[in-house]
Formats: sequence, structure tokens, C-alpha cells
Amino acid sequence: MPIISNTFSPSFPFKSAHFNTVYRPLFMKDTIEYQRKRITTWDADFIDLDFSLVDSNTLVLLIHGLEGSSQSNYMITTSNYLNTIGFDTVCMNLRGCSGEDNLLLETYHSGKTDDLEFIIKYLKNNYNYENIVVIGYSLGGNLALKYLGEYSNIPSEVKGGIAVSVPVDLTSSQAELNKLKNKIYLNEFLRTMKLKLLQKAEKFPDFQLDKELLFKASKFRHLEKQYTVPVFGFDSSEDYWQKASAKPFIPEIKVPTLLINALDDSFLSQECYPIKEAKEMKNFHLLTPNYGGHVGFMSSFSNTENRWLEQQIGVFIQEVIGIRHAHNIHKNL
Repeated sequence: MPIISNTFSPSFPFKSAHFNTVYRPLFMKDTIEYQRKRITTWDADFIDLDFSLVDSNTLVLLIHGLEGSSQSNYMITTSNYLNTIGFDTVCMNLRGCSGEDNLLLETYHSGKTDDLEFIIKYLKNNYNYENIVVIGYSLGGNLALKYLGEYSNIPSEVKGGIAVSVPVDLTSSQAELNKLKNKIYLNEFLRTMKLKLLQKAEKFPDFQLDKELLFKASKFRHLEKQYTVPVFGFDSSEDYWQKASAKPFIPEIKVPTLLINALDDSFLSQECYPIKEAKEMKNFHLLTPNYGGHVGFMSSFSNTENRWLEQQIGVFIQEVIGIRHAHNIHKNL
């Protein structure tokens, strides 16, 4: 039932998926001043949280994508927008992504939801928010959806979730990323990941990294074979993709949740559009605009007009927590 009609109609150049995908990180230069708080984890590591507060009773927790951080443009623009409509935000930097390497060999992966569960419990126990809403982008969206469907003890303060540009089926989406159309994106991901693995190998001599194979790596599975699979205890890349994918957990989601996946997102396979789940579930909403690319959703060269994604997020949050005049608020901004 909750499949939302398309409302996104960008100007001509932004109808190109690749143009839309690269425009945001290259040309959107929004800024923000966070208040950082370092949280010590149960396994003697740390996770950095970046807060942007406006004295609200609602906290929105944002989770970035692969090799992103709280400084990723989509994290900054969403935090700024949500602050303007009265919500506190906190950006969760996944391990090793906050500008400082984490202390352990283990960092993060697409299905590692124990860190997210830990942070949500921390926020519940140390702050007095009436409402918490979880937002994830790409890999972070997979974490958000998987967490919401995987855990049965989600705090009552967690009122809903939003996920954007999410490869909910990792098996098919990684095959999509290996195609020629995504070669530039894949190479950039691999470049930064290789540098991090070299750094880990220097810090942890017992970590057996084959540097020759590392430098030759041209697919995610090449890095997974050396790092993700052995370090996190998977049997193979295929085992990792199956166990880490959010799609099997979507039917178990109990709180109102919105997934926004553009139909022209070159990272996503057909299996990453869970239409059947959206039709059968009351709580799971699916929005599939024709355009938007991967975490793009830019509509014009005017920055003031490039807030379609943030507005969809804001409206959904307001509806989830019971504010019914959301559309009027947006008209007045």
C-alpha cells in the first residue's frame, strides 16, 4: 500500500543520473559546526558523534554511506535543514570514518548493526528525547533498515526510520557496481579503502594482508576476501552479502519507515526496489522518483532550490512524530 507517487522533477542536466550523483559532492559546499562527543564502545574502541542542537524534543540520528562521514554533503545539508524546522541532529561516524583511525582492526561493514544498536541505547540512556528518528544513506541506509527489522528490543523512543539510495540486496548491487558504467565510482571507493587497509596492516602486524593482491584489487570482493570475510568471520563474500543485506529484514520492521531509491540510481539493481514489501506492509513506505542518481536528488544549479530530498525527510519525520502541518512549514521556508 504505501508506495508514494513521484514528486521529483529536476531541470534538464540533473535528469542525467551520473551528473546528479557527482554534482552534490563536487559542487555543494554547505558548512556546519558540530559539537563532537566521543563514545567509548563495549570493546574498548570509540565512535565519534557529531551533534547539531536547537533545543528540540526530537533527535534525528544520521548514518553516512561507504567511506563517508559527518562531513559528507548530504549529512550537512540534512542536519542544517532539520535544524531550521526545529529538530536536533546527531551524525554517527562509523568506525574509522571520523578523521581518525579507530583503535581496533575491525571497522564497519554493510550489516554491522551492533554499533548502531549501541549508539541508540546510549542516546536513549543519556539524553531525554521523546522521539528518535534514524536516517541512513546508502550503506548507512542498509544499516538503518537492517537494524529496524533485526532487533526486537528497539527503544520506544525510536519512532521511525528513513533510508536513502540503499543497496538493500548486496548480492545483486555489487554486481551492478562492477559494470563499466560505475567504474569511476568503484575505483574511488577502492582507492580510499586500500589506503585504510594498508594503515591497518601497519598497526596490526598479525593481520596478514597480501599487498600485491591489494594493489591489483578491482572489485569489492577482492578486498572482502582479504579483510571483511576473515576479520568479521564470514565464510565468503557471498555469505557476507547474504547476511548483511537489509532486504530480508524489511518485513520485520515495526515502526514507520521510508525508503527513497531513485529509479536511475546506477548503483542499484532491480532487486533493490522492494515493491512487494511496500505493497504488503503498513509501516514500510517506498518512494521511487524517476531521477536523482545515487544520493543526489539535485534539481538545479541554484542551491536554494536543491532541497527536495531534505524536504521529503522533514515531512516524513513530522508525520511520524505527529506534526500534521508539515507541508505548511515547508511552504514558509
